[in-house]
Amino acid sequence: MRIWVDADACPYVIKEILFRAAERMKVVTTLVSNMALRTPPSAFVKCIRVAKGFDGADQRIVQEMQPGDLVITADLPLAAAVVARGGNALDPRGELYSEANVGEQLAMRDLMQALRSGGELIGGPAPFRRSDRQLFANQLDRFLTRPRDE
Repeated sequence: MRIWVDADACPYVIKEILFRAAERMKVVTTLVSNMALRTPPSAFVKCIRVAKGFDGADQRIVQEMQPGDLVITADLPLAAAVVARGGNALDPRGELYSEANVGEQLAMRDLMQALRSGGELIGGPAPFRRSDRQLFANQLDRFLTRPRDE
């Protein structure tokens, strides 16, 4: 099992949690980004830099991940692709996506996007909060410590 991070938009505080978890659990964690990233020296933390362009990091993650891997992303289309390939997707705000909920979340996202583009709604996601960080850390810990035969 590996952890893949859609790192371009991932909050730094979440990356720090992931760096600590990689060391503690000895799990390879790969950040995929179209820009240079600073990471701690570690045998468990890797970076892949992709060319700038639309969804380059997403495509690389889907190409490289294996069933059972965990992908950290706030990108619902990427989460849906990961789940479809047998992987697990965790939002930086702590929501673990599964076959049971990712389709509904993607449909809701598409609806909200359509409403915003039609001028019906204004705004985007709420600011990232300390409670989001805690939810993420708790969900990550539950995922990493669960029995692997699940």
